[in-house]
Amino acid sequence: MSHAMVVDDSRAVRTILSRNLAEMGYDVCSAADGAEALALLREELALILVDWNMPRVNGLEFLRTLRADPRYASVKVMMVTTETEVDQMVKALAAGADEYVMKPFTKEILADKLRMLGLIQ
Repeated sequence: MSHAMVVDDSRAVRTILSRNLAEMGYDVCSAADGAEALALLREELALILVDWNMPRVNGLEFLRTLRADPRYASVKVMMVTTETEVDQMVKALAAGADEYVMKPFTKEILADKLRMLGLIQ
């Protein structure tokens, strides 16, 4: 079973994303912000879904910290955020995000992005 982490300050969004990933076969853990996520990092993670706007450590800061650590080079990261400006998407991709999903999203959109990343069939 593949391991995934959901990082979002909204409990409702964490629940929805976690449920969707579990239905796709992932063992899912979650964190309420980037600082908590950094403390929970595990080398066996295959995927991290992270929000941009969070307290303490935001999604972009989390992503930059994650990508600076070679142990997590193979982890796929998808930003799932309300940030819809093209320049924000460019910043996230430049910082190491593999995909970008704008809220609101559907399970089908998530599945399509995971297929594009080669994480599900």
